Amino acid sequence: MLTNLFIKNYALIREFEMQPDPELSIITGETGAGKSIMLGAIGLLLGNRADTRVLYDEGEKCVIEGTFDVPDHDSLIHIFEEEELDYDATNIIRREISPSGKSRAFVNDTPVTLETLRKIGNLLVDVHSQHDTLQLGSNEYQLYIIDTYAQNQAIQNDYRQAYRLYKKHEHTYEDLVANADTLRKELDYNKFLLDELAEADLTANEEQEMLEDQLKMLENAEEIKTKLNTAIEIIANSEYAVNTNLRQIGGILGQLSNLSSKYTGLKERVESCLIELRDVASELETEEVNIEFDPERINQIQERLSMIYRLQKKHNVESIQELLSIQEVLEAKVGKVLNFDDAITEAKKQMDKSFEALMKIAQKLSATRTKVISSIEKELMELLKDVGMPNATVSIQHDVVKPIANGIDSVNLRFSANKGMKPQELKSVASGGEFSRLMLCVKYLLADKTSLPTIIFDEIDTGISGEVAIKVGRMIKRMAQAKHQVLAISHLHQIAAKGNVHYFVYKDNSAEKTVSKIKKLSEQERINEIAKMIGGENPSESAIKNAKELLETA
Repeated sequence: MLTNLFIKNYALIREFEMQPDPELSIITGETGAGKSIMLGAIGLLLGNRADTRVLYDEGEKCVIEGTFDVPDHDSLIHIFEEEELDYDATNIIRREISPSGKSRAFVNDTPVTLETLRKIGNLLVDVHSQHDTLQLGSNEYQLYIIDTYAQNQAIQNDYRQAYRLYKKHEHTYEDLVANADTLRKELDYNKFLLDELAEADLTANEEQEMLEDQLKMLENAEEIKTKLNTAIEIIANSEYAVNTNLRQIGGILGQLSNLSSKYTGLKERVESCLIELRDVASELETEEVNIEFDPERINQIQERLSMIYRLQKKHNVESIQELLSIQEVLEAKVGKVLNFDDAITEAKKQMDKSFEALMKIAQKLSATRTKVISSIEKELMELLKDVGMPNATVSIQHDVVKPIANGIDSVNLRFSANKGMKPQELKSVASGGEFSRLMLCVKYLLADKTSLPTIIFDEIDTGISGEVAIKVGRMIKRMAQAKHQVLAISHLHQIAAKGNVHYFVYKDNSAEKTVSKIKKLSEQERINEIAKMIGGENPSESAIKNAKELLETA
């Protein structure tokens, strides 16, 4: 249960704190005083999103903190273990929003994500607002009622997993079928491109530059041969050959070295040049002998390069390696289409198999729902008598539909508040007060089926008064006296008198900026406040007496 709620720097709230009663806490106050603001703060504590507009003082951070006593809560313990959080009988949840808009959440001083905060908050507090009452008319919420009553959490989880798997296989199959025609149309063209590349017989180690160099040499073979011969003549074979001249220079330096040792180094360098030049001449001779004008080889290389250039231009690439990569892609595409029928057959098989498994769970889930419908109808009608609708009729229409995210069941809760009237859809027959009372009965019915420690009612008494309000108050009181802590925001004195404690929310305009405050009322203050709810701002003696009697009989 919620033992302490602290709110600082939020909307019109500068700072306030309250300690709800373990059973029933009543919260009253004029319209606009800040009751809904307090609920907004609680929503942030439970993981709702926020921005900097929530700040009372834009220069300070907003802090909302709740202390919860939950000594034995298996589902909550499981979440804490899953999220690697320290669990205690008393757990503190805190939410902070900085002036820059940065939001942080903590559980027992350990930072957590908003998603983790929501998981934990959903197991701690159920906030019921007027918007939730409108949800009562939706098929999804009505299924939630049935599943909660039937304790279907485990089988629902099994169904959701099976449904996700089925949708995955269905999506795969439908994608294959949808793409089949397109891929088959592309097959002929892709196969033509693939055959063309395969026929080219390109290899990863084939060097385009080497072929281009080889072609250039063959095309200029005669010129190269002539120039090589000229070079050989100059080095070794002419009248004034370089080799001959170098030998003469070496001889001269050899003679000089006999006269002075300083010429010995020069002589050795000339001899080295002579050795190197002879080696160059030898290589030139080899090159000259090897190079030949070969028209047939030239034609072969030209054809090979022409084919490579054409393929590169066609595929808009610049290298043989890129062409080979395109060939691999085309092979995969063509192979996929050639094996497409097998792929579709296998995908269909997987889809049918997962659908069969899904339907087994769906039928089991549907059976549990069908089994409890009559009990829900009967118990709701009994509870409706307790809140002033003795002639109310509730019936739940059930139909089986194709599998959707929450099962194969479509339900429609039909209602009639009057004797002799056939139950119809809620939106057609229920007034605001009837809606509120029906929702209260639903919450009461489900309370024992859930492990929620704290329930907050925001004006569950909308549209009712008099004796009906007294009966609604009794039901809320009974719920609180069971195992659920209840906080009820109310405008009705009949309900306000049922509380174990009474908090009053009001606006303080004494400073430059309006601020919302909350205070716990003393016994006398409760009498005065309830008397005002009965008779207005200046209650009469009879209103005060009536207030005392309500509190005494509560």
